[in-house]
Amino acid sequence: MIEVRRADDRGVIERHWLSSRHTFSFGHYFDPKQVGFSDLLAINDDRVIGGRGFEHHAHRDVDIFSYILEGALQHKDTLGNDVTIKSGEVQMMNAGTGIAHSELNPSSTEGVHFLQIWIQPERSGALPRYQNAQFPQTGKRGKLKLVISPDGRDGSVSTYQDVRAYAGLFHGAEAGVLELPNDRYAYVHVARGAVSINGCSLRDGDGARVRKETRLVVSDGSDSEILIFDLRPHETP
Repeated sequence: MIEVRRADDRGVIERHWLSSRHTFSFGHYFDPKQVGFSDLLAINDDRVIGGRGFEHHAHRDVDIFSYILEGALQHKDTLGNDVTIKSGEVQMMNAGTGIAHSELNPSSTEGVHFLQIWIQPERSGALPRYQNAQFPQTGKRGKLKLVISPDGRDGSVSTYQDVRAYAGLFHGAEAGVLELPNDRYAYVHVARGAVSINGCSLRDGDGARVRKETRLVVSDGSDSEILIFDLRPHETP
């Protein structure tokens, strides 16, 4: 079963420095029917103007994954990390017992477009840590590349949860397949372009909850970039 969440139905946050679309309830946007999915708590599609961003603030007991689509993002945290990641790169901040950070656009003229994704860890009080990784287009072209996993295998960044995420680029005849155990959920997010998932057409910003499907077939892409999350089979409280 595939339940589509259209881009135009997402929450909208507009500030003079930030344009954001929220797939799930987050911050000032609340929809009781859209309070996460399994261990996914947030998928925020953020665009930040040059020289601005999210100033120093703190988190605990949440894993925050950033996927850069355009531009660059400078991360600083209380663990001593000072890293700038660019398009094609990702980062994972496991807040654990507590970490403070900032996420700023280092350019004075160009915007940054990125996805900010929150994952509920399996336990509280874990060790705070930071990771980043590069995933070139060649490794995602016409295939689903593992980018998040519990154990960091195959160069993925690791999360304190039984979650795996795959990123892929698809156009024309390119196709990909993700096999799922029959007791798993999945969530599909289209970062840009258009694509078909098991014959269901999705476009830029669309998402889909997936239940009781053991095989996801990605096809009919039009300059598409997608993320697919392999999740535990439970509903968000």
